[in-house]
Amino acid sequence: MNNPISHAAASLRSAVSDAARGLVERETLVELIALAAVAGEHVLVIGPPGTAKSEAVRRVAHATGGNYFEYLLGRFTEPSELFGPVDIRKLKEGVVETDTFGMLPEAEIAFLDEVFQGSTAILNTLLGILNERVFRRGHTRLRCPLRVCVGASNALPDDDALAAFADRFLVRVFVDPIPDPMLEELLEGGWTLAGRDIERAANISDIDALAGEALNADMSRVRPLLAHAIRLLRSAGLSLTDRRAVKAQKLVAAAAVLAGRAKPNESDLWPLIFAVPTRDQQSVARETLRELLAETENATLPAAAEEASLGRLARALRLVESGRRILATQPMDGAEERESWRLKLEGIAREIDAGFTPEQVTAELADVRARIVEMLGRG
Repeated sequence: MNNPISHAAASLRSAVSDAARGLVERETLVELIALAAVAGEHVLVIGPPGTAKSEAVRRVAHATGGNYFEYLLGRFTEPSELFGPVDIRKLKEGVVETDTFGMLPEAEIAFLDEVFQGSTAILNTLLGILNERVFRRGHTRLRCPLRVCVGASNALPDDDALAAFADRFLVRVFVDPIPDPMLEELLEGGWTLAGRDIERAANISDIDALAGEALNADMSRVRPLLAHAIRLLRSAGLSLTDRRAVKAQKLVAAAAVLAGRAKPNESDLWPLIFAVPTRDQQSVARETLRELLAETENATLPAAAEEASLGRLARALRLVESGRRILATQPMDGAEERESWRLKLEGIAREIDAGFTPEQVTAELADVRARIVEMLGRG
């Protein structure tokens, strides 16, 4: 890719890394929000309250400088609470126009909690914004700058009408409370996050540049592989809607661009997993496509790529990134801090040794392991 695009990819990579820092077990969500923004698609997050869904979106918005809108929907939420009130001055003239200043129609990144609680009027208007990036109400017709909308809910809807609306959210992410073994990391991360400002590492223009590159990506090599993957899913009893199958190409193209490839290849098929609608189906899809996704790798989105593919290369990239980050944060003072730092390094080294044969260790991973062993040997 040319230099401006490479610069945009590097900037977004930094933004994603900064946004995810301290959000334990939410790296995948942060990365998939960035992927969806480049692809021009939307994300649906399913999980219980209090699992940092809104925090992840908010941090991506801050790290990219996106104009942000957030709202919790309820059964009695009025359309004006999302889209803005009717302009009273225009109404006196007999014209029904909406004052959208600071509201969803002017947002670049949006988070809608309990999105399925919205009324029919709200959901119908949302469809226009999500699908066409156009807000229509009365005499108002407005082009919306929305790059990505993240909807959240405790569960997928059973109602067929709501399921059709949910299908507009191409990317599906399922989150759980942090497990017991990671509670210390959760507490440390939450304490560190308090009061820490997120630096703007990228701009919306970076997302737009990458989105344009993805739109023009040469899909000729990867399209037969994607079709083969969809056939494998069908043979396993999983069926994507035609809409999802077609739009999955946008995720693959976006993944390639973020990995520095103008022409997607087999390494970029992994986002297909997150286009599969339910958690159980995603698990089946991972096993079904395990061999096809073995070559998955993405340095910009390592957590998401690894979670999708369960692949060795993706896992190696994640360990390289984690190892370098921990090595760069060596504490100078405090016995407890140094001991905690050493334990983290030992954990990385153990995972490398347990997960890779000597022949499978990449040059970057070998370098990180050698640096860890050197540090641990210094006592």
